[in-house]
Formats: sequence, structure tokens, C-alpha cells
Amino acid sequence: MEGQSPATEETTKMTATEKKKVKNHRIEGGESREEKKSNGGKNKKRKEFAPFGNYRNYYGYRVGQDLGEDPRLKVLKKEWFEGRDCLDVGCNNGLITINIAKKLFCRSILGIDIDSKRIEDAYWILRKFLRAEAADEAQSRNSKKEVAEKLSNDLQDINMSSEKSLRDNFVDHCPLEARDLSSIVSFRQENFVQSRHPMHESYDTIICLSVTKWVHLNWGDDGLITLFSRIWRLLRSGGIFVLEPQPWRSYEQNRLVSETTAKNYSAINIYPEQFQDILLDKIGFHTVEDLTSGLSGTKAGFNRPILAFRK
Repeated sequence: MEGQSPATEETTKMTATEKKKVKNHRIEGGESREEKKSNGGKNKKRKEFAPFGNYRNYYGYRVGQDLGEDPRLKVLKKEWFEGRDCLDVGCNNGLITINIAKKLFCRSILGIDIDSKRIEDAYWILRKFLRAEAADEAQSRNSKKEVAEKLSNDLQDINMSSEKSLRDNFVDHCPLEARDLSSIVSFRQENFVQSRHPMHESYDTIICLSVTKWVHLNWGDDGLITLFSRIWRLLRSGGIFVLEPQPWRSYEQNRLVSETTAKNYSAINIYPEQFQDILLDKIGFHTVEDLTSGLSGTKAGFNRPILAFRK
């Protein structure tokens, strides 16, 4: 273009190069578009396009397809969740959300994710848990009835009506391991950074696991600070914020998933190692506890710090 300076022209060329890298980054196996054409259109399968980290099989990568226990559950303290209202920011398919409810006994837990398809997956998995729960409860009740009947047969000096009362009371009041997850767990599609939250909405514990990188790459430093600020406002006094930030090398690996992430990556001035100081000194959290040492069995590539901040 006439009148364009050498520097401007070079910037234009670099932008075009970056765009091409972004497109080629999405093709599985790292082959370029030209290589795909030379192969006669074979092996056209592409990498899953997940610009927000909204991978369909994310927990398959981290835990395995057998729906085994996520090792991060072991470092979460029961007192942060038991009988409390909780929020999971970036819940993906809800697997860890449901397990927290089931094993740490929340009063309520809401999982939110930017991708409506991941929310659909979360409800599908919740229904799967509920079916298993119903089957376990039925089996448990049958076992308890057998015990109660044996007990009543041993009490020959009690009349029949008393026997029935004893048996029914034993079955109805004996605690069950299975819980009614449908009244505890819920999910909602939401862009947490850009949405407005009702003034009355508040939580005792908020978790944000392996989400910060995707917020950072898609909305830059401002988006990251917005994420932290909104979490702080939603937490009740004394509340806990559990954070699992991705390391900078992970940003480098995913910077080309979209043109937006490529652009924001080059403009980032806040780095993961600074998050703790920002949360304590600028956002307003009082204390932090490093839970990382308690992690075991973490899959290769997912060795990330886990920090618990108290408001």
C-alpha cells in the first residue's frame, strides 16, 4: 500500500503469519493445510476446537475414562464444603462438582460453564449418578429390612403391632450413604467474566480449577482481574476461594487456539506467579494456604499448584 512505512508493513505480514499459525494449530498432528491437500484429503480429523478450554473429554485427559476420583478432591477440606453453599466456576462437564457434593456434603453447589454443551453433559452425568444412587438406596433398604425382620423375630415377647413399629422405625431412620444429589447440585450456562450476578447471590466456598489461563487468553489482564474481583464479591465473609492456576508454559502451548487468544497473549503483563500477591494485596483476601503438597496421583502434565484463599 502506498505510503505505508516499513514497520507497518512488517506488522501486517506478522499478523497474517499469526493468522495462518492459528488456522494450522487446529489441525490434528500439526500438519499444514498444504500437507493435508497433498495427502489427497486423507486424515481430515482436526483437533477439538475449544477456545475457552471447554474440551468435551477434559476429565478423560486428567483422570481417565473410568470416571475415577480426581486427585484434587483429596486436598479439599471437608469443613470448607460441608453444609455450605458452593460455586464451581468453569465446571466443564460437572464431574468434580458432583463429586464434591457427594463426598464433601455441600448444602448446595452450582456449577457454571461458558459452553452450553458442557452444561448438557453435566446434567447427563448427574442423571447417571442419580440412577446409581437410586439403585444403591434400594439395595440398602432391602438389606436393612432383612436385618429388621431378623431382629423382630428374636423378640418373641413383643406383640405383632410393636414388632411392625420397631421394624418400620429401624428402616426409616437408619441413615443412608446415598444422598439426594438432585436437590444439592445444579448447573448453569454463563460467561462468568461478562455476566452480572444478582446482589443476593453469595457463597461460602468458590472453586476455580484450571480456568484462569482461558480467561486470561480470551479477555486479557482486565478479564483476569474481573474474574478475581467478582469471586471476592460473591464470597461471604470468611469464605474460601480455591484456585488452581495454569503455569505460563501452558499459555504458550495454547496461545494460537484463536485469533483472540493469539492477540491477547502478546499483551499480557500479569503472570501466574503474581496471582497470589494480587489476590492478597489488591483484591483483598486475608490469608492463603498452599495445598499442593497434599496432591498425589496427578496425571503427567497437570502438576499445578492449588491455593486456598480466605476472605
